Amino acid sequence: MKTVQQLATEIVGREGGFVNDPADPGGPTNFGVTLGEMRALGMDLDGDGDVDIADVRKLTLSQAVEIFIADYFQKPRLNTLPAPLQAPVFDMSVNAGVSRAVKILQETLQSLGEAVTVDGRVGPQTSAAAARALAKWPGLVDAYGAARREFYYRLGDHRPASRKYARRESDGGKGGWIIRAEAFMTPPAIFTEAQHRARVAGWA
Repeated sequence: MKTVQQLATEIVGREGGFVNDPADPGGPTNFGVTLGEMRALGMDLDGDGDVDIADVRKLTLSQAVEIFIADYFQKPRLNTLPAPLQAPVFDMSVNAGVSRAVKILQETLQSLGEAVTVDGRVGPQTSAAAARALAKWPGLVDAYGAARREFYYRLGDHRPASRKYARRESDGGKGGWIIRAEAFMTPPAIFTEAQHRARVAGWA
């Protein structure tokens, strides 16, 4: 099993370096860490008295890893989930926020008959429900990945500016979001190119 340090380092690699895409509602980011989060943490890296885009540019990979472990794994108690779920939920937490990542898990658990509240927080109820569901149905990780994939597709359905993250603009193939969700799924659950193209066929 990979350590949380290894998982966080892999996530940083998927997030990439500095990005300031006007289509991204998160604003300027570096290694997946947003300007808003750096302001909340008081990360004035250039020592000029404020936290702005210049500080985002100065963020290091190791600093990003530390933030992810503290704020997206330890604080939200992802370590209490069954081990096979920790990596995909951690990755989704960094990509879309902890609350959204956990709600997708809780909704998946509900769909499998588990009595769990969809509140976006990992507590004893959610951890126990996840352990029960995984014991009964080994495909739980794939089900979570499929729900995550559909979340990204729905974003594209309703937010045209985000479609470039789910569908490559060059040839219509799978975009980064879909590839990222499917990275934690077993081959039978991964969409074929035909399935992907059918899902996005209604996009302009």
